[in-house]
Amino acid sequence: MEPVHFVVVTIGSAGDLFPFLALALALRARGHRVSFLAPEQHGPWVRPTGLPFTGLPADEAVLRDPDLWHPTRGFGVVWRATRPAMARIVPFVEALPADERCVLLAHPLALPEADLCRAVHPGVRIAAAYLAPANLVTVHDPLLVGPWRVPAWVPLAARRRFWRWVGKRFVDPVALADVNAARVARGCAPVATLVDWIAAVPDLSLTLFPDWFAPTQPDWPQPLVRGDFPLFDPNADAPPGAALHAFLRAGTAPLVFTHGTGNTQAAAYFRHACAAAGRLGRRAIFLTPHRDQVPPDLPPAMLWQDYVPLRLLLPHAAALVHHGGIGTTAEALRAGTPQLVVPLAHDQFDNGARVAALGVGASLPAGRLNEARLARALEALLAAPGLAERTRAVAERCRPRAGIDRMCAALEDLAETR
Repeated sequence: MEPVHFVVVTIGSAGDLFPFLALALALRARGHRVSFLAPEQHGPWVRPTGLPFTGLPADEAVLRDPDLWHPTRGFGVVWRATRPAMARIVPFVEALPADERCVLLAHPLALPEADLCRAVHPGVRIAAAYLAPANLVTVHDPLLVGPWRVPAWVPLAARRRFWRWVGKRFVDPVALADVNAARVARGCAPVATLVDWIAAVPDLSLTLFPDWFAPTQPDWPQPLVRGDFPLFDPNADAPPGAALHAFLRAGTAPLVFTHGTGNTQAAAYFRHACAAAGRLGRRAIFLTPHRDQVPPDLPPAMLWQDYVPLRLLLPHAAALVHHGGIGTTAEALRAGTPQLVVPLAHDQFDNGARVAALGVGASLPAGRLNEARLARALEALLAAPGLAERTRAVAERCRPRAGIDRMCAALEDLAETR
């Protein structure tokens, strides 16, 4: 087929970036032109790939907002923080040649601006890439809203009413005025409510997770193409540093603790982790770029690292304890590493519930975390009968390359439609 211009737009942390970067590189390898728009701080990851990169504004002060990791207020923090970046999308597309075939591959939070691109570039096609199952609204089980699970006996009609209430109570007050102001300024009709409308924006929806992790629900948007976890690490083949290499050789498989590269508020988490590992007599590695969050005087059985590719580290780990970000979750599934999810907000509770349902991990909400609970949860997880067999079976189901090829083919088909 003739080359297509794919404009790839994402926001968020490295966990949001890497799956989109994997898709962008695959599209370029198939002979297409690819432009990559992402927060400016991700430039060191993107620029070495040679992809044309447009850095989007990002205020890192948002990482210090205590509401960022709140189960209900977190969405508002993320929405407000991303608006300056999203405002750059429409001018970027507007500047493209009018006759150029263009597909906009967008993060779900970029969909309001993606829809406005139709007004400035009528031929543009829009694909949404959903990183995690919780990004897709459904009335079907498992239904979690933050840490709260809706019981299976609640009728579907009641669940629909509940989602309408969630949209009007938590989403529309935060986002609807911004969306409609931008729409009116571009001569587009305002929308009544965001949750239902935004799901109808894309011409194609992709799931960046497989159906064995989350089966397709009847009320997910169509057309829908199921992918796999498009895992990517820019330093996957880098050898371990000297300190890490020596630590791994010095004793038994360690517990690995992280709470996300973007979490600057995890001091209590690492304090509990250090105490729990000591209580269990386990060696431990603490992963965070923020050294001040980790207790200062670690014993010889514990090691801090600012960054280690999980693909490199997890085969040597007894278990991974983490926040439940979809990228970290997927890396542990691929490695066959048991995981204890300690979710804070956003999609993390749902990801943790799915890990537990697969029998390869457990979930302990961060709001209930302390040394004793963490130690008990880890002890129970590692003693679970059949754990090794289940983690190995799940690892064998991870086929990132096949999923990427399937999604790229669907994006090329979308470019052919008019």
